[in-house]
Amino acid sequence: MFFRWDWLRPQLTAPIVPTLGPIHPDALTVGVFEDVLRVADTGGFLPYDKDRRWGGEKDERILSEDVVHQAERTLVPTLTRRGHGTVKVFAYEMRDSVVEEATELAAKLASVHDVTRARVVRPLGPETAHPRGTRIQLKDFTTGPCPAPDGSVRPVAAWPTAVQETFAPFAEAMAADGLAFLHARMQVGRCGPVLTATVNDRIVGAIGPMEIAPDAIGRPQLLPQYFAVLPDARGQGLGRLLWKAAMHWGQRHAAAYQLLQTEVGGPSDQLCLSEGLNSLGFSHTTHA
Repeated sequence: MFFRWDWLRPQLTAPIVPTLGPIHPDALTVGVFEDVLRVADTGGFLPYDKDRRWGGEKDERILSEDVVHQAERTLVPTLTRRGHGTVKVFAYEMRDSVVEEATELAAKLASVHDVTRARVVRPLGPETAHPRGTRIQLKDFTTGPCPAPDGSVRPVAAWPTAVQETFAPFAEAMAADGLAFLHARMQVGRCGPVLTATVNDRIVGAIGPMEIAPDAIGRPQLLPQYFAVLPDARGQGLGRLLWKAAMHWGQRHAAAYQLLQTEVGGPSDQLCLSEGLNSLGFSHTTHA
């Protein structure tokens, strides 16, 4: 066993695992960290990796030989070749001084592996004095009902053909939010349903795909979705309508929970906070 849990556990201020991202706190074990090391050089996916639904090979891998694991800090570097390539160093330590060391390591490894981007990912606890980056929020489907929202939300395929045809231009307009990628997956039948809202028979908002998979301890989780509303359709409550419809879908299909990542201070962040989700901490990424 590489990781010492008595060293690592106190450093985990937020439930973030390299190459996997946020996971449920109950699934945060030394075994998960050992698992990501075990598959580091294989290109394969762990059974509970949310990205395995997209197929292909795992692009991000841990640079096992460069992991720093000590009683006071743990640094876990990862490498992805996508685009111009990125090295990330996940920095686990209570003190802010870890960022300087992680920055040096990220820059060094980016040079060694001939990639253009170097980043430091710092997990921050939910009580941090200066929230920044991405907030990790938990929606627990076992604590109460998630009723269907008042308003019309349907899967794309449930709309008349003329309305369905408006999804393509919507997806293109919201490509920066991942909707163009999602549309491509939909066209080849490689994802679950996508819930949509319309204005004047035009799709202006979507959330999906709606899919459930077991986590590291076998509990069903509603997997992350792409979520967007056209700028000219915002301010009408459509984002909340879509989100409530997604939560209703997840509970109705027996998911135990969903983890959501929201940009601190952004519209989705404010929506989730207003809905009473539990904040598990933050993921703050800086350039090295």
